[in-house]
Amino acid sequence: MSQRQVLQVFEQYQKSRTQFVQTVAELATRPQNIETLQNAGVMSLLRPLLLDAVPTVQQTAALALGRLANYNDDLAEAIVKGDILPQLVYSLAEQNRFYKKAAAFVLRAVARHSPELAQAVVDCGALEALVISLEEFDPGVKEAAAWALGYIARHNGELAQAVVDAGAVPLLVLCIQEPEVALKRIAASALSDVAKHSPELAQTVVDTGAIAHLAQMVLNPDAKLKRQVFSALGQISKHSVDLAELVVEAEIFPAVLSCLRDPDEYVRKNVTTLMREITKHTPELSQMIVNSGGAAAVIDYLGECKGAARLPGIMMLGYVAAHSENLAMAVIVSKGVPQLAICLAEECEDHMRAATAWSLGQLGRHTPEHARAVAVANVLPKLLTLYMDADSSEDLQVKAKKSLKSILQKCTHLPALEPLLYEAPPNILKHVVCQFSKVLPHDSRARRLFVTSGGLKKVQEIKAEPGSALQEYINSINNCYPEEIVRYYSPGYSETLLERIDQYQPA
Repeated sequence: MSQRQVLQVFEQYQKSRTQFVQTVAELATRPQNIETLQNAGVMSLLRPLLLDAVPTVQQTAALALGRLANYNDDLAEAIVKGDILPQLVYSLAEQNRFYKKAAAFVLRAVARHSPELAQAVVDCGALEALVISLEEFDPGVKEAAAWALGYIARHNGELAQAVVDAGAVPLLVLCIQEPEVALKRIAASALSDVAKHSPELAQTVVDTGAIAHLAQMVLNPDAKLKRQVFSALGQISKHSVDLAELVVEAEIFPAVLSCLRDPDEYVRKNVTTLMREITKHTPELSQMIVNSGGAAAVIDYLGECKGAARLPGIMMLGYVAAHSENLAMAVIVSKGVPQLAICLAEECEDHMRAATAWSLGQLGRHTPEHARAVAVANVLPKLLTLYMDADSSEDLQVKAKKSLKSILQKCTHLPALEPLLYEAPPNILKHVVCQFSKVLPHDSRARRLFVTSGGLKKVQEIKAEPGSALQEYINSINNCYPEEIVRYYSPGYSETLLERIDQYQPA
């Protein structure tokens, strides 16, 4: 065989390898091909090609492995069991930028599925190599490394701490200052994934100066970047008063309220979530948000969205209202109650309705004025229905009951209470009757209406245990009327009258 023929053989072999990895990488983009590739043993065929002499073959083999691992955890686990990870980690430090991006993609694809697979990535020494990649000149390599670090950190506090200990956070903060928007997005997302687990991890992110750099991007025109910025600020704020105050001190309010009208639904949701995480801590932080127009803006936002996107806004209004009667009144004045009543009527998920019921309870529990504002929105019958519905979740039943009781104990607006006399079970009924027993002795017009509406008749039909609180409330109501009126509306009175007719002897 001539030298030319030998070279042709080698050239053909190289072409075949290149064609093979390119074809597998292409096939791996379509889910319907994954099982066939797996059954054909493609993992073991790709592994040696990671060390191929031809860089293009190496990179494409890594890309194909990443796409396979990204598909499901079984394939990711096969990569771990096939001892492919150490090879990739070694190559991260040695190879060119194209291969580094592909290798970081495989590490990310494996780590995303579970804490156990992410731990396997950590155990093979990937963190050090990924952190070194954050210092690469090429922004694509930095982006791939930041993405992998974020996917490792997001699972739990231990993995996030490992990312911190590897020195990633200061470099991620440098990445959010780079000009490339895609790199900023991924770095902000990774910081969010680190900060979310504990106050200590959030403090680590804060200590590197992250808040100031994130705050500068809240009005960036790129929606995907804003999503991650607000997510990171929210994850920092949620842990403690001190951390929330640091976010507020970055002077992002009231500017960020304009983002509640952003075309991107995730930007709007993440801004609302950030406000929820800040307001939950103290009356002072809530007051600051309210003063900046935050409550009114969130109420408008609730009117413009549906489903899960409403949840942070619903909870935010509840947190604000819970702090004090003045803050609750600020939400009421901003027309928060009618909007929450709409949410209660429109939403079908139990956790959404439970949150709405809780927020309405926080608004109505302070004074008779607060309770009246909630009662006139006709939410009390709805809360009662949710509490009594056997299909309601336990959490929804508990929250509906608690809110109902807290509103009833302050409510003196009798027209809103009267329908409950006919529907409420005894444990709720006693609170309704109690309110009538407080108001009727001091209001002659209400006493008259209570008779003409049938309320007094209904009270006489209630079967209360002698000596119980409910019986005492009924006695207090009866004491507001002449004895013959009470007797007239008592059950069996008509039969008594008929008996007297039978016994009556005309003169």
